[in-house]
Amino acid sequence: MDLSAIQKALQLASLDGWLFYDFHNRDAIAARVLKMDTSRFASRRWYYFIPAKGNPQKLVHSIEPWRCDHLPGEKHIYLAWQQQHEFLKSMLQPAEKIAMQYSPNNAIPYVSIVDGGTIDLIRSFGIQVVSSADLVGQFEAHLSMEDWESHKEAAAVMQMVKDKTFIEIGKRIKNGENPTEFEIQHYMHLLMEKENMFWEDGPIVGVNEHAADPHFAPTEENSHQLKKGDLVLLDLWAKKKRPGSIYYDITWMGYIGAEVPQHIEDMFQVVRKARDAALNFIKDRLKAKKDIYGWEVDDRCRAVIEDAGYGRLFIHRTGHNIGEEVHGNGVHIDNLETKDERKILSGTCFSIEPGIYMPEKKLGFRTEIDVFITEDGFVSVSGAIQENVIPILLL
Repeated sequence: MDLSAIQKALQLASLDGWLFYDFHNRDAIAARVLKMDTSRFASRRWYYFIPAKGNPQKLVHSIEPWRCDHLPGEKHIYLAWQQQHEFLKSMLQPAEKIAMQYSPNNAIPYVSIVDGGTIDLIRSFGIQVVSSADLVGQFEAHLSMEDWESHKEAAAVMQMVKDKTFIEIGKRIKNGENPTEFEIQHYMHLLMEKENMFWEDGPIVGVNEHAADPHFAPTEENSHQLKKGDLVLLDLWAKKKRPGSIYYDITWMGYIGAEVPQHIEDMFQVVRKARDAALNFIKDRLKAKKDIYGWEVDDRCRAVIEDAGYGRLFIHRTGHNIGEEVHGNGVHIDNLETKDERKILSGTCFSIEPGIYMPEKKLGFRTEIDVFITEDGFVSVSGAIQENVIPILLL
């Protein structure tokens, strides 16, 4: 935890402090910012208050008095709930406006973690509670250059997995086999395991109408067999299996044939142009040294698909933050599901993944890249960027 940097940010935001609160290790944001030991059972409530100026203060229960010992500041130990309230009120004085992991109207659920009752308690002290979303973006979702290197390591592996998978699909089809989506997913798992990768679910292998389901999960029971003339979507995400590693997340499209039909390629080009419009908008804004907000990038991307007449078929946000979790807690590229008014900061990694989904026509299209903004404002995209649908039988 960089106390001086946090306090400087609080002062710039005209906030009196940042209050962290947790129970049963529910707040992963607090755990990462404060480097809490979540391997130990946390059975009692604790609080850690960083004022804009002065020394932090911590409030812990008498059963777990060690809970925040690694953090600087004065320690208070409570037993009864009345003591907890008294200490907490005293700790926060004379603050008038503080940040917590809270989002008005649950606009950004990733940072809407503190329960309503605790917010009520803080407000009962006459204190205004505001969202910590911008602070989270700066101190939890910020990636170092070392983090970026782990992201690039994952990129190299996942690009390889994607390439080998398309080749494997073509090989099996040429051999007269018709593997299922589930079997191809298993093949990808073996490649990922061999490269010491970690993932919690996926990857998505979707053909035809399954490509039109953004979160399709192949199983032995629901999988289609792959055959000539099928449209194939691969969505794969993973990170290196070591602490602190950063995810890599991409989507590519292929067609099981030697030549991609024109109507398939034309549809893919709509999402490709939308993706590039978003990426170029970011580059232009940074070059002009202008601020960029998540909702603006979503608008720029979505406009391309709307202008092509497919706006109602683009049914999700343009992108999500990426960190130690594939869907991180930083700014999202979104003005659909939420209006993400957070600024895209240096050290931020996020996806750009427009899609068009037509299940009634058994077609779905998506392209996905990961964007990282370096400290000096350089825009980096790790790995290859898809420009055309892959004719799988030519591989």
